[in-house]
Amino acid sequence: MAITIDGSGLTIEKIVDISKHDEKVELHPDAMERIKKCRAMLEKKIEAKEIMYGVNTGIGEFSEVVLNDEQIQDFQKYLIYNHAAGIGDPAPVDYVRGAMAARVNVHAHGNSGVRPEITQTLIEMLNKGVTPFVCQKGSVGACGDLAPMAQIALLMMGEGKAYYKGELLEGKTAMDKAGIRIPGLKARDGLAVINGSNLLTAMSALFLYDSNRWLKQAEIATAMSLEALKANMKPYTPKLHEARGFPGAVRTAKAIRKLVDGGDLAEGRIKCKIQDAYSMRSTPQVIGAAHDALAFARTQVEIELNGVGDNPVFFPDEDIQLSGANFQGTPVSLPMDMMSAAITAISVLSERRMNRLNNPALSVGLPPFLTKGAGMFSGLMLSQYTADTLIVEQRILSTPASVQSIPAAADQEDFVSMGMNTAIKNFQILDNAYGVLGIELMAAAQALDFRDYNFGAGVVRAKEVVRKYVDFLDVDRPLYPDHTKMKELVESCEILEEVENVVGSLG
Repeated sequence: MAITIDGSGLTIEKIVDISKHDEKVELHPDAMERIKKCRAMLEKKIEAKEIMYGVNTGIGEFSEVVLNDEQIQDFQKYLIYNHAAGIGDPAPVDYVRGAMAARVNVHAHGNSGVRPEITQTLIEMLNKGVTPFVCQKGSVGACGDLAPMAQIALLMMGEGKAYYKGELLEGKTAMDKAGIRIPGLKARDGLAVINGSNLLTAMSALFLYDSNRWLKQAEIATAMSLEALKANMKPYTPKLHEARGFPGAVRTAKAIRKLVDGGDLAEGRIKCKIQDAYSMRSTPQVIGAAHDALAFARTQVEIELNGVGDNPVFFPDEDIQLSGANFQGTPVSLPMDMMSAAITAISVLSERRMNRLNNPALSVGLPPFLTKGAGMFSGLMLSQYTADTLIVEQRILSTPASVQSIPAAADQEDFVSMGMNTAIKNFQILDNAYGVLGIELMAAAQALDFRDYNFGAGVVRAKEVVRKYVDFLDVDRPLYPDHTKMKELVESCEILEEVENVVGSLG
């Protein structure tokens, strides 16, 4: 069933369905009426020669330049030409589809003054699989994602390039092959397509979806390592975390208890220390804090997905237009910078547990570096090196982009969000996180093979999935294929899906 776009109710999950699974979209009839009503108001104002930013004026530093009647329509074309100024490699198709869906949802409010034909063309492109070629780099996150969104707008004129059925084609060719009429750009249309932080917001939505699934797998890896290290499970008693009050910590404690439930450790049949190291007993507080950060980031992203991110904003019922800064990406970039730190911190925690599995002074009787032939063999010694270098890169990338503003447009645009930098680096951080967690999962499976007691059902199933792809390390072998397989396994979420089939949802 098609997803109805009406200006509200656009969730992260719907963006995932549209972006990654090619779910069809349709515009709610009420939204179409709002768009038409707003456009009619705009055209009356143009006829009355009312001064409106970006309609009959220039933009940025040129906002005080008033255009004559002959210039108004051509201005939209040159606006798009000028702003299609990105650089380098294309953004993945799912990012661009998400941005297009988000922009349609902005239009659906009926506050953008855009012609209905423009909105409908974006919907047809989504439904027929025409995805503009968009350089990923070039946006400063205010006034919106101008450079990449302008490459989407080029298609409205039959220009630019686009992917269609796996081919990169000239824009007009792609539109013709898909049977989509090129609407052209008239007054206001160009700016109504580009003036919002839609690409960075769509990317953030996709990142949050993937991050939530990664966090659940971090809980699975934790449970496996705790079982292997004979951890004291009292710190995972939900009552302890309920006393403090952070919902994420309560959630993580419950998830990890669920994973070890029924095993000898959880049943108190394994002797353990009175108090373990922080990396073993503070995981609910750390992964839980990331869950709480993600919940806040999700709220911000979904507000932006369903808000009027545009400039100027038209209010037909009051017959007014207001120019402001609703394109500013900071409400999204700030919480997404927080997510950079959250994913990196949990990766550090993962590596610290992996260190304890390797270190014979800390591993509670496990063989050094998880090998039976220490000295002749080095076991998983070098796996830790790999995790460490990935984490250093994560730490470098975790520097907030939202404080990196560089003024532009002759200081008219003297504070920008740099939210696109946040969105790009977050995916790099998460890519490394898949690798770090994969290495802990591999090490934990190796360690569990040295133990002769019963584990929780969730831990058992997770270990079984790992063993489908990586064999027990009996004698040393090149580990790069195993590391890569484990990274791909974490990214695929097969472990998560299989474990949840056994123990139920982790939250």
